[in-house]
Order: sequence, then C-alpha cells, then structure tokens
Amino acid sequence: MHLLIPAAGMGRRMGSDRNKLLLKLLNKPLLAWTLLATEQSQSIDWIGIMGQPADFPDFKDILSQLNLSKSVKLIVGGETRQESVYNGLQALPKDAERVLIHDGARCLATPELFDRCSEALNHCQGFIAAVTVKDTIKVVDEQGVITDTPDRNNLWAAQTPQGFDVALLKKCHAQGKEKAWQVTDDAALLEKCHVPVKIVEGEETNLKVTTPVDLAIAEFILRQRFSNNE
Repeated sequence: MHLLIPAAGMGRRMGSDRNKLLLKLLNKPLLAWTLLATEQSQSIDWIGIMGQPADFPDFKDILSQLNLSKSVKLIVGGETRQESVYNGLQALPKDAERVLIHDGARCLATPELFDRCSEALNHCQGFIAAVTVKDTIKVVDEQGVITDTPDRNNLWAAQTPQGFDVALLKKCHAQGKEKAWQVTDDAALLEKCHVPVKIVEGEETNLKVTTPVDLAIAEFILRQRFSNNE
C-alpha cells in the first residue's frame, strides 16, 4: 500500500511560526509519531511526504533518527492541502494502484487503523475513516441564528486515513483543478464528481493536533497507551 502524508502547512493556530509537525510531543516531533505508526503497519510499504523544501532538512533528520525499513520520498507540496495531494499523486510510483492519504497532524493513528483502511480498499474505490458524532450539531446563519438541527444519527466526523483508487483520484483532482474547486479533503472531490465514498470506522483517539489544547490531549493519550502496555 502507498501512503501520502500532507505535511506542508504552518502551525498558525498552534501559535507557532514553523511547521507544526516539527513540534515535540513527548520528545518526538509530531511527524515522527505518525511515521512510527506507519512503520508498524503490515500493509504500508511506500511513504510520500509532501512538504515545503525549507522543512526538508528537518524531515531528513527525523527519518535518519527513525531508520525506517520502508521507502520514503520527500515531495514538494503546494500552498494548500489540495495542491499538496495533487503533487503527491504525480510522484507516486507508476505501479501504484491504491493510495492512503493521512494528515501528519493526526499523529495518534494506530497501525491497526492503517491496516484496516488498507483492507477497505479491496472492497471500494474510495473511503474515509470517520467516527460518529456525539454532540448535537446546529446549523447557524450569518446572524448567529440557528436554522437547523440535523439528525446526529446521520452525522460522522471525518478523519484520515482516506483511501482511493489512484487512477480515480487523479481524475477527480484533475477535474477539480480544471474547475477551480476548493475542498478540504479528497473525499469532497469524489463527492463533486458523483462518486460514492464509503465510511470506515475510525478511532476516537485519532484527533488532529491543531491547537495547544490538542497537543496536551495527545500527550495524555500517549501516556495512557504507554502505561497500558507496561
């Protein structure tokens, strides 16, 4: 299985002036935790990391310390996640038929989740990892007035990995580029192309580290994992 990791963003909501994936979590960069999980995955054998060239020396330092057994390629990312994934798709090996895309900031995803997602691509052309919504969700207009309360039984919170047939995703990305679609994840491109996307059960602990509070929660989760394994 081929895996692409968008890692070209900055940590503005984290209050950082550098790539947030270089911030430390229990003395390891966020990106390192993601890579350690992929290393333990039974299905992933090729990893592409899309980043800004200025971060490549730091990425290479992380890779040298981890000494991964799997092939890793650094790919120049774009100004948006969508552009970065587009670049990553073009850099895939020619024989790549299926791909997982995983946000590097979701550094707590487990090897079991990666393997479960890889298996899902044997049965569909596209899926997203997701968890059911527990809170009541309100739709609010520009004046701050509630306009609707959707049934939460039909609501899922999207995560990554997301997985796709490579040829199909390339086609949807090309169409998105041609029509100037702006989306926040790859599943939305398939939706715009009227391609069905399935759901794979994600993990409650697979949070996206975006703010300092997220970082503190991630540290708590990791410490709990370590204590449970002792």
